[in-house]
Amino acid sequence: MKICMVFSLPFPPKEGIGNYIYFLSKKLLKKGYNVVVITRGSWRKTEREIIDEIEVIRAPFQPIYPFYLQLHEMYVRKIFQLLEPEIDLVHFHSPLPPFIRTERPIVTTIHTPMLTDYRIEKLTSIHSIFSKISARFISYPLEKKLLGSSKIIMTLTNTIVQELKEEYSLDSNKVFVVGNGVDTDFFLPGKQESDDNQRYILFAGWIEYRKGIFDLLESAKDICAKRSDVTFLLAGQGSQFNTLKQKIITSGLQDRFLLLGQVKKEKLLKLYQKATLFVFPSYHEGLPTVLLEAMSCGVPIIATDVRGNRDVITKDKNGILVPPGNPQKLAEAISFLLDNETLRKTFSRNGRQLIEENFTWDKISEKVIQCYQQALEMR
Repeated sequence: MKICMVFSLPFPPKEGIGNYIYFLSKKLLKKGYNVVVITRGSWRKTEREIIDEIEVIRAPFQPIYPFYLQLHEMYVRKIFQLLEPEIDLVHFHSPLPPFIRTERPIVTTIHTPMLTDYRIEKLTSIHSIFSKISARFISYPLEKKLLGSSKIIMTLTNTIVQELKEEYSLDSNKVFVVGNGVDTDFFLPGKQESDDNQRYILFAGWIEYRKGIFDLLESAKDICAKRSDVTFLLAGQGSQFNTLKQKIITSGLQDRFLLLGQVKKEKLLKLYQKATLFVFPSYHEGLPTVLLEAMSCGVPIIATDVRGNRDVITKDKNGILVPPGNPQKLAEAISFLLDNETLRKTFSRNGRQLIEENFTWDKISEKVIQCYQQALEMR
């Protein structure tokens, strides 16, 4: 069987959804499936490449607003017409994949519903205003068309299923929760070594307003005023990187905050293994890969009580949930867990166990394959 993955993200991957597609494709290849992925490329020409045995086709993408989606879709359709005779099933991944009309069965993974996310998104810039408009009048109709053409819809969490039912009027009988996966053979717990008795608070992800990074900075002011043994490590890039850097300097915390930028996964693994806590104060999520990676490495978790986070974190068992947008509660949770080594060990052990039982790529890929088989039977 040959699967065609269609999405609109960098490949090789640079973020969570791209990693999801990469690891799923690798696992499908290992299980005897053929996989070709089609995604966005440069504005010039179609590019073809083999990446870790995955056939990759990058269709031209010309960012001419507001026609960029239609132009890209036109190129993708031409590419797919040549591939279609050898394709058995098409698997779309949100956000904003180009739509293809085909007689082949279509399945779609909604990693996060754009309409729901941008309703939550706060208006902090001109970009956020245009994003909200685009979500309502461009993204939402595209998603509706795609979901209406899909035999099977896969999601990462039960919360997303409920949102799709409410926002998109979907029949929940054709929506299946498959979850997100972690490379548990790579993201392993490490032995924490003493480093001048320093405690490391780690954040990994996009440096964007919606990730709650400025709430983390506010909470750090209180923590650093009371403790000299805490250092904050932030791994990632984003539009708010320079703004955050300046606010850190203004707050006088430049010696307590290390902005590491985008790091390779080998470096990220070492950061997880070094961290005393992983803090994830985002305002909304699908099912964040970094959260699962941190749990796989046995890092105690503090995260906001939002969709995705609450689907994997159980109070007093494997982490602490705090209200989003509340730096005071975040600071209290960090201080409490820093002072409670027994609870940190409990969270570490239970977090790794949860990942091993539910979020390995073997388990996720088997769920996806079951959805493929059901879609093929519905022809």
